[in-house]
Amino acid sequence: MSSIKKVNLGSQGLEVPVEGLGCMGMTTIAGGNIYGVADEKESIATIHRALELGVNFLDTADLYGPLLNERLISKAIAGNRGKYIIATKFGYEVDDDEQLTWRINGRPDYVKKAIDRSLKNLDTDYIDLYYLHRVDPETPIEDTVGAMAELVQSGKVGYIGLSEVSAETLRKAHAIHPISAVQTEYSLFERSPEENGLFDAVRELGIGFVSYSPLGRGFLTGDLKTPDDFPADDFRRSIPRFQGDNFYKNLELVKAVQLLAAEKNITESQLAIAWAVGKGTVPIPGTKRVKYLEDNVAAASVTLSPAELEKLESIVPVGIISGDRYDQTSMAGVNL
Repeated sequence: MSSIKKVNLGSQGLEVPVEGLGCMGMTTIAGGNIYGVADEKESIATIHRALELGVNFLDTADLYGPLLNERLISKAIAGNRGKYIIATKFGYEVDDDEQLTWRINGRPDYVKKAIDRSLKNLDTDYIDLYYLHRVDPETPIEDTVGAMAELVQSGKVGYIGLSEVSAETLRKAHAIHPISAVQTEYSLFERSPEENGLFDAVRELGIGFVSYSPLGRGFLTGDLKTPDDFPADDFRRSIPRFQGDNFYKNLELVKAVQLLAAEKNITESQLAIAWAVGKGTVPIPGTKRVKYLEDNVAAASVTLSPAELEKLESIVPVGIISGDRYDQTSMAGVNL
């Protein structure tokens, strides 16, 4: 396995590579595609190559599919379970017919049901990092985390995490059981954790920060030129920042980032990932193709000086991006 740098995620002993692999796009979700059609063979090859490169930290969720993504990962890691660090999530309710209800369920009885199903799907007897995908507004976070803590005590889960939570919710949860990681959208194009107190809270409490969509959902790859570059069923068509005038305003910022990447002789993606690492987060860029994985992993060896970080952030300052990061319905599920 490659000697990619390792970092502690939180203060409880979980060690991960400085960069992980987001697996969401490797399967369809709820009958549609997130980022185009996935090929199972290529997805599995990507997971195997990731291990060779030292990126053995895989991120999935029972939502993806639903359940299909976890099953794909179980195929990919068969015979090598101990070499991978698996993070999965629960909270979007999946019923007994394996259908998404789109309700958020953080009730203790559902926590127990969800973990057993994920263990079965992943064909393993433990999950390294188990996240609450979204906060259930009808269940106190203390109750949900109390049930997750029991999973740690029983050995089904190594460490627990939360996704898309406010600093206030995080503090309440951490008081019940140590939280090892918070996963939130974070990139040069999405800086809200710096504004809403979440960044400060994780540092103060010694909690790891996992940044998903570190490439701005593809904006920062430099490959997108018009809003019509997406397949008809690509969910980014519903996101305000990818629509109309917002798209073209944001594209201008990408062009400025491209110039800086060219100066360093790296790709825009590598610059964006190196920035996320430089901010003290563990980015989990998602891909289902080996060539993009290799490009992303190369970012782990890119170091940005304080001056370069400053220059990049002067080009894309906090709050400059046009349009929300989700449509109204999805934003309502974010715990602010």
